[in-house]
Amino acid sequence: MTASGVYARVDGPLGEMTLVGRLTATGTAELASLSLPGQKGGVGVRDDWRHAPAAFEDVARQLGEYFAGRRTRFDLVCVPGGTDFQRRVWRALEEIPYGATVSYGEIGRRVGASGAGVRAVGTAIGRNPLLVVRPCHRVIGADGTLRGYAAGLERKERLLGLEGALVT
Repeated sequence: MTASGVYARVDGPLGEMTLVGRLTATGTAELASLSLPGQKGGVGVRDDWRHAPAAFEDVARQLGEYFAGRRTRFDLVCVPGGTDFQRRVWRALEEIPYGATVSYGEIGRRVGASGAGVRAVGTAIGRNPLLVVRPCHRVIGADGTLRGYAAGLERKERLLGLEGALVT
């Protein structure tokens, strides 16, 4: 984010979420990051960013609907980021239906990275800057167990429980 960055903090059942983005001409924010407390790789607020909760009203509303079980998909304008490979992986995450899970290997197959490339898929998933919104929590181990989540496995389990996803 540049000096024109804006941020807001929104309470939720996973803790206080930090929303970071950039302003559009209409005064709303394009979402660049959603971080949770203690998240590995979470974005910290810079001194030159402006606190602008009103710019994130739509994001906050949609998050509230999701956590209340009234929203299964987000409709937000997000700042493009990442490498070409990361963007391919992140698009594959966005295609995982609400309440479903897929394995890291399946995501690898979807993006054309099988075998040893699955490790790179896991790394790209781990660098997802839009937790909750871009549903990396729906990716599990091939054996059905929970594996890796930048904000902690207990939060991944809570999100999957909210969605009614069955995890063995």
